[in-house]
Amino acid sequence: MEIESFSPDISKEALNLLKKRLLDTRWPHTIGGDDWAYGVPNEWLREMVDYWANTWSWEKVAQEISRYEHFKVEIEGISIHFLRSKGTKSNSIPIILTHGWPWTFWDFREVITPLSSPKEKGSPSFDVIVPSLPGFGFSTPLTHAGVDVPTVAYLWNKLMTEVLGYENYAAHGGDWGSLITAHLGHAYSENVIGVHLGLPVVPGLIRSEIPDHYWVPEEKELRDRADEAAPSLKSHLAVHTNDPHTLAHALIDSPVGTAAWLWERRYNWSDNKGDIESVFSREDLCTNASLYWCTGAITSSLRMYFEHFNKPWPLAHDRQPVIESPTAYAIFPKDVVMLPKKIAEEKTNLLRWTVMPAGGHFGAAEQPSLLVNDIQETFSQLYSK
Repeated sequence: MEIESFSPDISKEALNLLKKRLLDTRWPHTIGGDDWAYGVPNEWLREMVDYWANTWSWEKVAQEISRYEHFKVEIEGISIHFLRSKGTKSNSIPIILTHGWPWTFWDFREVITPLSSPKEKGSPSFDVIVPSLPGFGFSTPLTHAGVDVPTVAYLWNKLMTEVLGYENYAAHGGDWGSLITAHLGHAYSENVIGVHLGLPVVPGLIRSEIPDHYWVPEEKELRDRADEAAPSLKSHLAVHTNDPHTLAHALIDSPVGTAAWLWERRYNWSDNKGDIESVFSREDLCTNASLYWCTGAITSSLRMYFEHFNKPWPLAHDRQPVIESPTAYAIFPKDVVMLPKKIAEEKTNLLRWTVMPAGGHFGAAEQPSLLVNDIQETFSQLYSK
């Protein structure tokens, strides 16, 4: 497994095709009110596409991305891109940060340097590793079927221990990254010194089987939020889980279709009070969609749902707790999935449970300072034990 330096770039050919497709978009007509009630509204999306085609600059974004070291490595025939930012202290803690859908590795941009180069004297520093999930971003093309959560956890453990040579390491993730990180703490606890989860999950847990009495009154707002968010999960879960390649034909052909599919989730799942641009800049939204469309990743990114949700979660063992590595949860109040703390106490080696004052499903991008502080405090707490 040979590491190669990598320049994270999008070709001029792909960028020219992107602009042409944006300018040639065939728009639907507006039926009644033009708001978010039926999905992404026409007027807002037209404004975004005008910005994307005429103002957004990949060159500017690429310059910022290239401030970090980037590499590619092939593990078990799967091409993996990852970013690395080495810690500034001699005892820096290796940590792997895993994104989800519709995220990219770049959603961690505001937490990378604060973790690797902390300004606070007593804060730990981290050797930060941020891979792109197989079939996402620059970890393309994906040529293997069957890549599910345990498969990615297996690849990540190989990346950290065999490729990068870390005997032990920490892990954090959000969305799919939380499932993968939880599986790391479940299957590879001999290597994983602790897991920090931005989405409350437990490997193999069936949420419908959680007894009502596990929810305490103090958790009512979190439970209400999960109920409120549930309808916004139906459309993508149904399609991605049952026939993702059918939708892929439409999205790979249309950058505007791809953007609408991604950005609706950004709107529905973030803590934005009805204004998506109060949380995500236009540049960030266009970069997100470009990293899915220009790389062809929109097709392969959908497959994780099919591979994972059409069978029971394949666990590595039946020991309790399910997650044996010390486990911390960072609960963002506008996230879309919630668990009662009692489940975490029963099923994990629970170290820390923090309900954040703000933030939604994209915690690293929405509230990077809150996330950085919680990761730092978690592993400071762990190392002081």
